[in-house]
Amino acid sequence: MTWELRPVVRRDVSRLVVLLGQLGYPTDEAAVHERLDHWLDDPASWLVGADDNGELVGVAALHVLPMLEVSGKFGRLLALVVDDRYRSRGVGQALVTAVETRAREAGCIRLEVTSSRHRDRAHAFYQRLGYEDASPSKARFLKDLVTIA
Repeated sequence: MTWELRPVVRRDVSRLVVLLGQLGYPTDEAAVHERLDHWLDDPASWLVGADDNGELVGVAALHVLPMLEVSGKFGRLLALVVDDRYRSRGVGQALVTAVETRAREAGCIRLEVTSSRHRDRAHAFYQRLGYEDASPSKARFLKDLVTIA
């Protein structure tokens, strides 16, 4: 299997539905189209995909935020998913490396990844790439402002 990295585009909607479902977030094409309306037009957001002969087989989503407490920007890897058939073949690492490069170019001094506690394989993957679990030293508080379907 060969693949290359490229920007995510509108024609990827059906594959994004599949990939997001594999990540545990079932959705439909209408919802993904609506999400892409925000992502593709936002200069602080970036979607990179892994492509195998025209088929999207992985995606990573980066959002960059300015920081107030220190000089620099903060990057968040908001989503990373690789098709089941392509896992453990370097696709995920290539996507993360591309996100890190883009974040550095955007002026980010830190990159954050959040991951549900049940994703043990993902946690081991991120640790192999040099990320450390900050949960013991930092609290993270969330509040739903609307009901998420």
